Amino acid sequence: MDIISDLFKTEYSKIVSVLTASFGLEYIQLAEDVASETFLQALDTWPYKGIPPNLNAWMYTVAKNKILNHLGRNTIFKEKMHHNIHDEMPQDDIDFSDQNIGDSQLQMLFILCHPAISTESQICLSLRILCGLGLDEIADALLTKKETIHKRLQRAKKKLQKMHIQMEIPGDNEIQKRLETVLQTIYLLFSEGYYSETNGSVKRYKLCSEAINLTYLLLTNPLTNHQNTNALMSLMCFYSSRFEARKSGNGNTILYDDQDRNLWDTEFIEKGFYYLQQASRWEQPSKYYIEASIAYWHTVDSLMPDKWTNILKLYDVLISMYPSPMAEINRIWAFSKVHGVKEAIQETEKLVVLQHHMYFILLAELYKSVDPARSLSYLYEAKNLCPSENEKMMLQKRIEKIN
Repeated sequence: MDIISDLFKTEYSKIVSVLTASFGLEYIQLAEDVASETFLQALDTWPYKGIPPNLNAWMYTVAKNKILNHLGRNTIFKEKMHHNIHDEMPQDDIDFSDQNIGDSQLQMLFILCHPAISTESQICLSLRILCGLGLDEIADALLTKKETIHKRLQRAKKKLQKMHIQMEIPGDNEIQKRLETVLQTIYLLFSEGYYSETNGSVKRYKLCSEAINLTYLLLTNPLTNHQNTNALMSLMCFYSSRFEARKSGNGNTILYDDQDRNLWDTEFIEKGFYYLQQASRWEQPSKYYIEASIAYWHTVDSLMPDKWTNILKLYDVLISMYPSPMAEINRIWAFSKVHGVKEAIQETEKLVVLQHHMYFILLAELYKSVDPARSLSYLYEAKNLCPSENEKMMLQKRIEKIN
């Protein structure tokens, strides 16, 4: 039933988070099992008994009964060694109010993005527990094997349980440091979808959508509704607006200048601008805020005066605060738009030579009108260094055009 499939995506995370928050991280696997059993019961009974009038209330009641039955049997078997579990525990102690659901999901997000576990594990846990994706879906999205995902999830959960981490939002002194890790994980999740090699746009978009949903969860809580959170949401919305335009029908990458602007999603652009305005309430600009501002200007019509001048200024600020080779490369491209190709080539010579395909793509573009033969040699160099098959195909087409 489609309705159960849709509910799974939204309610699985809520059930697991609330049950884990109620009983402790050591019961996270049981919470997952109970959530799955709840949906299986819905699948078994709803087609015959009819869909209940209040779907969420039915789900939460069944989940409460199931976990209490599990814990009751477990408590008797272990002779009530776990003094914090009572087989007479009233259902009302498991709080499925909207407020507690939101708090529990936020607590879970901070646990799953704990710096003690690897980034890969953080992404897998977030996709499984907070996004409700199955092992097959995660493996498919991350281009790996189902067995690998299963082992990664089990190892990460065991490590978190051994650390005896409490289900709670970090205190004021730690929340900013931990929030940065959470946002980084979410952005990596978004990037997995946005830059994925798979040709399935639905699968790629799903990861981007889940990253946006997790960021929205952070925005609903005053403790995590900060500039970085708003700026990251803005950045992802601007990128998402070009989602359909940056891939051809056969999955090949389409560079910015070659994209069909008619395919850009104006609704995402409007949302990106809204969250950028929200982020501007903080005086000190963050890395995400500067990057979101650059992304905003990329959505503006190329004929608009000062577009590239503003982008160049923003890259200058970004590099002064957060220097990186990729920011330098992108700055040179903006520099060429403002000052011309010859001046940009001179600017490029100031950079440390990078053995990175984007560096040679930049050189190929700059030399395209000045020295086609040299441009061609840089395209070959870029293709040899490129790790992406889709980008290699794009570069090969450009090579063929020159030849």
